[in-house]
Amino acid sequence: MAHIVRAFLALLIVLLGTRAPASPVRPENGVLTVPRFASLHADKVNLRTGPGRRYPIEWVLTRRNMPVEITAEFEHWRRIREWDGTTGWVEEHMVDDQRFAIIEKGGGDRPLYAAPDAASNIVARAQPGAVARLAECRGPWCRIAAAGVAGWIRRQDIWGAYSGENVP
Repeated sequence: MAHIVRAFLALLIVLLGTRAPASPVRPENGVLTVPRFASLHADKVNLRTGPGRRYPIEWVLTRRNMPVEITAEFEHWRRIREWDGTTGWVEEHMVDDQRFAIIEKGGGDRPLYAAPDAASNIVARAQPGAVARLAECRGPWCRIAAAGVAGWIRRQDIWGAYSGENVP
């Protein structure tokens, strides 16, 4: 009977985890909301088909700091989605609240500006698929940093921040 209740709760969490994103923290109680963005905590993370070690490993993720979206929670397991749409379950200690973003594929290199304004100087160019630390987002702009270079990029050119979300 207990396993039926757990299965029902897991299904309910999966279904509720598909609602529209809110700000990542509920200010009234400090509880993290779902969905929210996070990042991988290690260079080797097992992505499972369900929330438990008894479920098979479908993928092994090998890029620390890769941004992921947490779409559901069940006990100490988190269902995540990668930027390419791959989904699965990982143990909660394998994700970190540090924010990173990935430069969207297609369209070539993206300019990084000195200020959140397309008229400001270009300080660098980011290649599609590059991962950078997400420092802040204001309106249509996000500030990212990687390899000792920081700059502002259009929010539409990254995956790792919701439209209208203020970061931090």
